[in-house]
Amino acid sequence: MSAASLLFSCSMHVGVSHPKLAAKSSVCCLLNQPWNNLNPKTSFGNLGVWEKSKISHKGDEIMWRTGAVQVESAPSYSVGQKFQLDDVIEAQQFDRETLNAIFEVAKSMESIENNSSRSQMLKGYLMATLFYEPSTRTRLSFESAMKRLGGDVLTTENAREFSSAAKGETLEDTIRTVEGYSDIIVMRHFESGAAKRAAATASIPVINAGDGPGQHPTQALLDVYTIEREIGKLDGIRVGLVGDLANGRTVRSLAYLLAKYQDVKFYFVSPNVVKMKDDIKDYLTSKGVEWEESADLMEVASKCDVVYQTRIQKERFGEKIDLYEEARGKYIVNKDVLRVMQKHAVVMHPLPRLDEITVDVDSDPRAAYFRQAKNGLYIRMALLKIDTSRY
Repeated sequence: MSAASLLFSCSMHVGVSHPKLAAKSSVCCLLNQPWNNLNPKTSFGNLGVWEKSKISHKGDEIMWRTGAVQVESAPSYSVGQKFQLDDVIEAQQFDRETLNAIFEVAKSMESIENNSSRSQMLKGYLMATLFYEPSTRTRLSFESAMKRLGGDVLTTENAREFSSAAKGETLEDTIRTVEGYSDIIVMRHFESGAAKRAAATASIPVINAGDGPGQHPTQALLDVYTIEREIGKLDGIRVGLVGDLANGRTVRSLAYLLAKYQDVKFYFVSPNVVKMKDDIKDYLTSKGVEWEESADLMEVASKCDVVYQTRIQKERFGEKIDLYEEARGKYIVNKDVLRVMQKHAVVMHPLPRLDEITVDVDSDPRAAYFRQAKNGLYIRMALLKIDTSRY
């Protein structure tokens, strides 16, 4: 048996299967000793040498040395079997196989949510939600997801004001503290890159629920899941991204994720002050994904399978209110836009909306944004199930 296989086997025996936690538990199991009593360097014969000093800053990830080969954690499952996720930080981390697997689990979550008897799948697990920015759908859907699977929640609704961050505590210290109380952390932060910092600090899974204008990977997952369910395919689709493309983390993550599919084309429709940033354009070009900028929403809507509208984000403009007023209200999805859209096409929106979609659109069957929001529950149930490795 290889070192990795034995490590994985023991981690299953002790009941810990998450990559960040399995190694520590496995070595303790193999040696039948508490963690603090382990020698700094221990030989496992043909399996190699474990060096306690080789622990990364991310947590207890064991370094095995067998010749030139290093194994840092238990092997992940292949698609079609059980599989694991580590942190969920950015859309680029997913491949199509993993996406398909997540979507299959999400579909199974629908039956659990519709079952009158509450699942106990995650009984005994605690999820901490750290939200430094306001949220309705993301926070509540994660908390609902955890409770519907039998777990419990430790919640901080406004961590920027009502946690020790208000006293000047660093993000890293907050994460080190909260991980001692919970099994998984879901965090929204006002700074781009904060989720990566949290994941680098924590020894439990971290899920990015939005980091400033950076990314919102779980929103992108539910968006792609919704598109597949509404349109029936992902390859070959045409998507119009409309509104605040400079500050909208949802459109950034969606572009990264849909770039993994074949023959996808994007249309970017936005006021000049909030155009899509060059890093996304360059990424799409590098992946061979076609994109086009347009000022004509009507023309774009007539070509697209998905019109993905977003609000102009006032909170990102700071004192530049004049630029916000210039951008707001320029592109509105209304009945006129619906008239030029194809019958199979859908209107999506990450919500909340202001006036960028008129309320008379809601009754049209192509208005998918509330179905989209509901799909967020199933995707987040799936992520929690996978990330805690309880199958």
